[in-house]
Amino acid sequence: MRLASDIWVAALIRAAEVAGAMAAVVHRGDPRAGAIFVVVDRLDGTLDLHVPAPQSEVDETETATRRFETVLKRATGEAVRARIASERRFDPDLWVIEIEDRAGRAFIEPPPHDPDAPAPVRPVWPPRD
Repeated sequence: MRLASDIWVAALIRAAEVAGAMAAVVHRGDPRAGAIFVVVDRLDGTLDLHVPAPQSEVDETETATRRFETVLKRATGEAVRARIASERRFDPDLWVIEIEDRAGRAFIEPPPHDPDAPAPVRPVWPPRD
């Protein structure tokens, strides 16, 4: 069973603050099942946006774990606000959490999937000599 959104958000904010970052709820969504968007302000004029991973990418055995993916990296504030506004038109019950951290930490476990990251090296089977 997955944690309610409001409890998960409170834990995320607490984790960020314990690590020395600032975190705040920018938009409060449905307390039970609202989608959660995490904005990380790197304090250099760029922001990252982490959104819930598509359900097709979530393993059925991990129903209690929230999975995220990074959709914008080092983007402008305008681009992030436009993406969130578009999503809020579709789902007004979503949460928006903003974290201010110079290191760009999102404090999400497991870490968000980065679609721009290189694919992991897969072993060749059977092994070749």
